[in-house]
Amino acid sequence: MTTMDTPLKAWMTVADLIARDVRAGAFAPGTWLKQIDLEHRYGFGRSDIRRALDYLAQKRLVQHVPNRGYHVFLPDSDQTAHILELRVILETAAVDSIVANATPAAIERIDALARKFDEMILHGTVLDQYEANLAFHRELLSLCSNPELFNLVTDLRSRTSSALAGQWSTRARVEQSSREHHAMIKALHARDAQQLKDIITLHIRQPKGQ
Repeated sequence: MTTMDTPLKAWMTVADLIARDVRAGAFAPGTWLKQIDLEHRYGFGRSDIRRALDYLAQKRLVQHVPNRGYHVFLPDSDQTAHILELRVILETAAVDSIVANATPAAIERIDALARKFDEMILHGTVLDQYEANLAFHRELLSLCSNPELFNLVTDLRSRTSSALAGQWSTRARVEQSSREHHAMIKALHARDAQQLKDIITLHIRQPKGQ
């Protein structure tokens, strides 16, 4: 992950520009991204464009279709809804274990990652925000005593569009995610498992209009 003090490599700059344009609605879901058009739009060479697209395909912001090219990820709404509900079931089931294992040192680590996410909202790239958000959730879920549950949630996350395209359609939603992170930490401090379950459920489902 980059920081505001480290210059971005050219392909990472391109990836961030594409991610920003997707989030802003310049490229709608399903839009084919022609490399020659991206070269003209962003002023970078073919190799940097291709590497950026490959990276965004790993993050499930775009999808690569062999022999055809890349298009903005077009989620299956029913599948996405089913996966999100599975995540609610699994991640709330992990809460009692998370709370039991939340030592002061563990909470401090999670809080530091929440603050890192806040910093990336102010000074980082869209990709920095994505990585910081992922680090926060991994650290929180790592407190669960069941490693198979951790692996299942990680797999489910990989089967839906990334936060870049699906969850963070607006800056307001990104900022709401930050507030929910800190609310989770507050619930951890209070050892309030039910409150943490409620916040996680809201965080995953993300009601429309937020």
